[in-house]
Amino acid sequence: MEEVYLGIDTSCYTTSVAVLNAEGQLIGEARKILDVKPGSCGLQQSEMVFQHTRNLPNLVEQVLRGKQYTLKGIGVSGYPRPLEGSYMPAFLAGLSVARSLAALTGAKLNIISHQENHLEAGVWSAQGPEASRFLLLHASGGTTDLLLAEQQADGRYQLTEVGGSMDLHAGQFIDRVGVALGLQFPTGPALERLAATATQMVELPIAVRKLQVSLSGPATAALRKLEAGADGAALALGVEYALAETFVRMLRNGGAAYGVQDVLLVGGVASNSYIRQHVTERLAKRHIRTWVPEARFSCDNASGCAAFAWRMRG
Repeated sequence: MEEVYLGIDTSCYTTSVAVLNAEGQLIGEARKILDVKPGSCGLQQSEMVFQHTRNLPNLVEQVLRGKQYTLKGIGVSGYPRPLEGSYMPAFLAGLSVARSLAALTGAKLNIISHQENHLEAGVWSAQGPEASRFLLLHASGGTTDLLLAEQQADGRYQLTEVGGSMDLHAGQFIDRVGVALGLQFPTGPALERLAATATQMVELPIAVRKLQVSLSGPATAALRKLEAGADGAALALGVEYALAETFVRMLRNGGAAYGVQDVLLVGGVASNSYIRQHVTERLAKRHIRTWVPEARFSCDNASGCAAFAWRMRG
């Protein structure tokens, strides 16, 4: 039977499962975005746990049922960040299934953080950085962190937070403006489509101080411009530009501060094609190489957990 490595991730808004073969190739994947009522800006943790618990059996069946697999390793996101005390109930749903499968099959259980899952998915999909020391920008609805990633002797990465947002996260910025524009939460994909139709751009302020950024000011400015009658598409493009340029300046400063020339972009916000292109082109002028995974592996998914289980196969 074919030896495989299973990944499970139960984040705030996506239930996901992935399977890699012995060569580290994706051979199965299933994911489901959690249901959010129209006009709402999120879910309570109890509702996340409920939906993950309901979704997981169906997704596991989709990738495993009827297959002749020997499960050699399981990777799962057990908590938000690789920090002591980091906790979020949503991850208990995936962790419970992973532990049960490991006990049943004898597969090696690898528990990592959701943030490490994003890093692993990024490195696996982008096939880099090849450097053992680089900057990681994790930009999503719940995180806008700039981290120094350093590969350790055991193969794992040590993540040290060196910068990021002091207030709103990038995804919150997008969602506040997107919901005000009448888009369905989470609004990232719809806002990107709307911005692509713009013929002009609404300018928004950018607030970067070395490695720290502020997004509450730009978000407030965007909402005020919308109330004043700004065109929706032009405003959406302005949001994309403000975020992209904020990231460029922070990453440029980070590269100089830590002497690194490689940057990995991950997270739902980093899957935005306009932001990826802007950051890549602007940083290239400073001789900083930007690594970007496929967009579908930048947003929440379980491929990073599976990739970590595969890398740690021993």
